[in-house]
Amino acid sequence: MLKFALSRLLSAIPTLFIVSVAVFGLIRLIPGDPASLMLGDLADADALAAARQAMGLDRPIPAQFALWLGNVVQGDLGRSVLNGQPVLDLVLHRFATSAQMVLIAVGLSVLVAVPLGMLAAWRQNSSLDLAIVAMSTLLLSIPTFWLGLMILLALGLKLGWLPVLGYVSIADNPVAGLLYLIMPVLTLVLHEAGIIVRMARASTLDVLRLDYITHARAKGLSETAVLLRHAARNAFGPTWTLIGLILGNLLGGVAVVETVFTIPGLGRLIIDAIYARDYAVVQGCLLFVAVTYLFVNLLVDLLYPLFDPRVTAE
Repeated sequence: MLKFALSRLLSAIPTLFIVSVAVFGLIRLIPGDPASLMLGDLADADALAAARQAMGLDRPIPAQFALWLGNVVQGDLGRSVLNGQPVLDLVLHRFATSAQMVLIAVGLSVLVAVPLGMLAAWRQNSSLDLAIVAMSTLLLSIPTFWLGLMILLALGLKLGWLPVLGYVSIADNPVAGLLYLIMPVLTLVLHEAGIIVRMARASTLDVLRLDYITHARAKGLSETAVLLRHAARNAFGPTWTLIGLILGNLLGGVAVVETVFTIPGLGRLIIDAIYARDYAVVQGCLLFVAVTYLFVNLLVDLLYPLFDPRVTAE
């Protein structure tokens, strides 16, 4: 297990380097630069040159990248051009907001979708199976932003059950914080549940066709016992992998939901930094997302044998 974990960590280094090169290069393809945005359109050439020199933007691109990467290795992601705050502090603060929303949403999605997918596989080709598959396909097909807007319109504007604008942290006020999270969490649950239901159904169907399931049935076990005692654990393995991918994607890719519901999370921070041409924040956020994604997938691989005894991590 330790050897496997170390090999995965070492293999992640080239990936992170490629990601850092791509992030650093692509952000500089955006028209404009931070100096122009900070000083405005009326700034003279000397002031712009002085600002670019102070930010290190007058150096060649390779020199800028080498300096930035050297600081990153030491744990310094730079400072925001807009407010001068350390990028790492900004990222961690906003990530905490995104993480609590994502973790709640993924947890609820698993609790709802995995049993439904297994139930659909157990009752394959029945009306219940067709209903579950149809509903999951519909939820999977609806764009997240549209689903969020419809939930906002129904629960927030029409019925007035939940607050529409603003945000309160759970740490500051647990009750109010949960009220502000209900609609974004519901949006993520409905969308991601469709994916998990389909994967849980497909993996359960594969397991139910194996020989040891036939043997269990031949011993006279009830279908409920076969499903719960023999099929459920093995069927959850592929679904667990998908859950890890979803979790990694959501931790860095909830910008749409955060924008719809004005949640000040990591996704909103990335969008605001892109509009402001805040190079340090964009680079730091995207690199942090890449590291988080790799860590989540490593954790999924290490825990996979717990859910599928046929697989071992060597």
